[in-house]
Amino acid sequence: EELRSICLTLIGRTPSRSLFLLAASLSVTLCSAVIDELLVITAATEVTDGYLRFMRTIRQFNYTVQVLGLGEEWKGGDVARTVGGGQKVRWLKKELEKHKDKQNTVIMFVDSYDVILASGPEELLRKFSRFSHRVVFSAEGFCWPDQRLASKYPVVHDGKRYLNSGGFIGYASEVHAVVKQWKYKDDDDDQLFYTRIYLDKEKFSITLDHKSHIFQNLNGAMEEVVLKFEKSRVRARNVAYDTLPVVIHGNGPTKLQLNYLGNYVPTAWTYEHGCGICDDDLLDLNGLSDEEMPLVHIAVFIEQPTPFLEEFLERLATLNYPHTRLRLFIHNNVVYHEQHVERFWTRHRSLFPAARIVGPEENLKQDQARNMAVEACKKDVSCGYFFSIDSDVALTNPDILWILIEENKAVIAPMLSRHGKLWSNFWGALSPENFYSRSEDYIDIVQSKRVGLWNVPYITQVYLIRGETLRSRLAPVSLYKQEGMDPDMSFCKSVREQGIFMFVSNRDEFGRLISSTNYNISRLHPDMWQIFDNPVDWREKYIHENYSKIFDDDENLVEQNRCPGMLWFTLRAIHIPGLLNRTADELSRATLLGEWRLQPRTVQLIWGRFGAAQVDPFASPETSHCQLFYSLTEGTLGSARHWHTAGRGACASMRFPQ
Repeated sequence: EELRSICLTLIGRTPSRSLFLLAASLSVTLCSAVIDELLVITAATEVTDGYLRFMRTIRQFNYTVQVLGLGEEWKGGDVARTVGGGQKVRWLKKELEKHKDKQNTVIMFVDSYDVILASGPEELLRKFSRFSHRVVFSAEGFCWPDQRLASKYPVVHDGKRYLNSGGFIGYASEVHAVVKQWKYKDDDDDQLFYTRIYLDKEKFSITLDHKSHIFQNLNGAMEEVVLKFEKSRVRARNVAYDTLPVVIHGNGPTKLQLNYLGNYVPTAWTYEHGCGICDDDLLDLNGLSDEEMPLVHIAVFIEQPTPFLEEFLERLATLNYPHTRLRLFIHNNVVYHEQHVERFWTRHRSLFPAARIVGPEENLKQDQARNMAVEACKKDVSCGYFFSIDSDVALTNPDILWILIEENKAVIAPMLSRHGKLWSNFWGALSPENFYSRSEDYIDIVQSKRVGLWNVPYITQVYLIRGETLRSRLAPVSLYKQEGMDPDMSFCKSVREQGIFMFVSNRDEFGRLISSTNYNISRLHPDMWQIFDNPVDWREKYIHENYSKIFDDDENLVEQNRCPGMLWFTLRAIHIPGLLNRTADELSRATLLGEWRLQPRTVQLIWGRFGAAQVDPFASPETSHCQLFYSLTEGTLGSARHWHTAGRGACASMRFPQ
């Protein structure tokens, strides 16, 4: 007992830095001698994504852990919204009967669903040894659940003042003596119970971790916590107190902030090694026969006029997945696109013989259509996965189903963005009103400067859901309809509230998003007008993939590929009625920055075919191919329109080749 007392108080009583360092070293040695065992105890009734994350950090640092309550019914109340949690105290009281006589055993109790461990047992015990009390509780800035007790707390000039029951550490005998006092109902409040014991200073040696040396509660402290990238690991640093806590607790409404930290802490992603969790718990589909592959329900949603829809539908037929293990559902809410769906179905009905197509005549709302597709997977016990995809998604990776299934996540989305823009299919954070907020790492993820699996609060347009998840944790939930919310917002909120993580992966190149904002189906060929909004898709549809070869230096290239009487490349022209020609006319008159010039060799080929031109309109001395040319500018800066070399009258009589 005397040795233990020395161990606990040695550091705090050293008068100088040199003696402090000596005492610190000595205290670790003494503490390791008197502490026989460190046991982490947690509570969980079911295996959730949060629980799996917690257990991953337990294994990483080689903690000894005891889980209480797995498989039992939770009777501790709705602690996310009100008081409760007493059931955890009852479990702990029973468990500590096994350890009450172990004088040298230290017990740390923490929650599991919303907790991450950032360091190992050695650092934890070293920090615990610096407290001169037998039991240490975590601290926060709110007096919950009875604010009338706030005035009874000791005044704290620097640090958090109030007790939080989500994490505490102490010697087994003392912790047992505390929880032995429990005599209440399962849905009574555990934090109120511990608070009253703490305020009764005469019975127990209890203190609070006011400056987050061991426990960091995030509620009310998010502005104090930043990521600290160390060599091959990441810590959460409290900048207010300059501490590196061991236990990170996303208490209250800070679950999303904890998810953000969990994308890095402790080694989920580092600068040195990239993604540290990406290869954990993968499924291996290699070696499975076609009939052994998971059955996937694909749900396609065409909710607004969308450019390049024919190309979108054709990609469904090229998915690298056994088509006998696919079930297709299409909801088309656009009359204009009925022709495209019909052509697709005519060509590929043999690939999807059991497909269900719901057209605009059904007059289904978007949330109704999405629920219809989800229910089909829920009712089919053989449905392994539900793959939802909107029509404004250009999937260019035919292996997408294979890749996402092997990631083995309950909900996962491929990362997609609009070409050359930061607009993507996920949000890295939410505002207090549950709308878009940019996370610090959003740009790096979209631009693939950081590659991995990212736990995010919002995904849309394309995602994969495990069928078992739909039939279990999401079974009683209305996924796509909540008051005042769009279907995608409702979906993400429903998934978050069930404690299910939504991941987005940028480990592979999956494709891009299509912009449909300026798509005008009243035009004759609306896709042709998408050259600026969707340049990649426009080029793939209208430009031959090898067109640029005519600009190569190989002078024999064209002759080698020439057919009798024609060239190997083609130009496509369409007639645009005058009323629809306004944009093209304005573009032709627009002032371009800089100069451009036709390739001389291309000009010679055209002239060899159709005859040489005598005058070059809209040219300059630097770009003209003719001795006579007409310029819109005087040199490069002038504004006068004039003929060069010859007068206007002389050129007016010239005839162009017919």
